[in-house]
Amino acid sequence: MVISINKADYIGEYKIRFLFSDGVEREIDFSGFLKNARNPMTRKYLDEKLFTGYSITYGDIIWDDYEMCFPIWDLHEGKI
Repeated sequence: MVISINKADYIGEYKIRFLFSDGVEREIDFSGFLKNARNPMTRKYLDEKLFTGYSITYGDIIWDDYEMCFPIWDLHEGKI
């Protein structure tokens, strides 16, 4: 089964609520990932305005033309 993201809503404090194509809903907290990142290209998304600039493209969540993205299956399982 191919899983895709149907909807992603920012709910605050670097948390996004996902609705997947199979009906599963997941809330993912990205704050730990961003705060522990060593790469400045990733850490820049601690700027909430940049973080909330994501889009859903072909069923995947991306930031700035794939500058930051995550495997859909990991998000579906609640992991990053």
